[in-house]
Amino acid sequence: MALRLFRLVVPSGAAAWKAVSPVATAQIHTSAVSNLRYGWWAYALGERTTSHFKENSKIISIDGNLACGKGVLAQKLADKLGMLYMPEPDIHYVDKMTKEKVPLDKTFNGNCSLEKFYLEPKASDGNSYRLQCWMYLMRLLQYSDAVEHLLSTGQGVILERSPFSDIVFLEAMFKEGFIRKQCVDHYNEVKGVSICEFLPPHLVIYVDLPAEEVQKNLKASGKSYLQNVPLSYLKSIETAYKKNFLPKISEEAEVLAYDATQAQDIERVVEDIEYLKFEKGPWLEQDDVTFHHIRMLVEDKQRVANMTCIPRYLPEVTVGAHEFDAAYYAFKSLPGKKYAEGYNEDVGDKGIWLK
Repeated sequence: MALRLFRLVVPSGAAAWKAVSPVATAQIHTSAVSNLRYGWWAYALGERTTSHFKENSKIISIDGNLACGKGVLAQKLADKLGMLYMPEPDIHYVDKMTKEKVPLDKTFNGNCSLEKFYLEPKASDGNSYRLQCWMYLMRLLQYSDAVEHLLSTGQGVILERSPFSDIVFLEAMFKEGFIRKQCVDHYNEVKGVSICEFLPPHLVIYVDLPAEEVQKNLKASGKSYLQNVPLSYLKSIETAYKKNFLPKISEEAEVLAYDATQAQDIERVVEDIEYLKFEKGPWLEQDDVTFHHIRMLVEDKQRVANMTCIPRYLPEVTVGAHEFDAAYYAFKSLPGKKYAEGYNEDVGDKGIWLK
């Protein structure tokens, strides 16, 4: 697949979210250029995850159709509950993780385009499925960041959607004829071997807005590529949420549903959350030992990314040897990418080895 060269650039989530992580964690020094990280020695020396947990040590996913008010609700709820808000990731999420000053070209970010998807959803070059596959990886990486932040600091996290709900877009794309059945099979196989390694959100809050209103909001956004999003596609997303995702996720997570107007009443939403007992789901089965293994997984972003790479030929996402080779050297030729961080004279690194 046309993925980013993760082995070269992905840091741990702890490093990516260091600026918003107020609680110091026990970590082990690994090298002169790496941030300290949690590891086996930290656990052996007494670091215990459950000691960080408080009442609001939860992961909450705000779900719903496009332009339904998820972001506003998520931000206000995070402020009210003292939780960390993580906005919905885009195709440049890895650029944010690696703190790129300017987003890198789409060649290094899934080789896909959201704008092209809305303008040409049936493009023959496979953009639609590359976008869907790439966005699943972005959501998985962000979710691993969220879990790492929760387990490292005890501070709860509120997300806009999650890799668990990402499938609603796949179902809508297939129903509208944007992708092939083989793409659906590939996605389900990738998700089947990756999502099982993660605990679901403690709570899913669904914001319900009729597809007709969603379409109006998209047009009012002023973005040219959102002016003609098919109503049938928006209705397919809504159907996928209500008939498939919400009934399934309710078996292992708490679910609250509001219409767009009710979702604006933050006090009511907070009160409803306080009434929940959170008495179901796999989080209840965890202890310090299992949390230790989860932390070891989610801080290793290379390992997380590798879960989405399976040996299957699919024209939409398969990259040939020559194409990969060209992308690799193109990436290494970018400023500051030839060597590891801190060793590149072309971006002003001044280590003693460069003098």
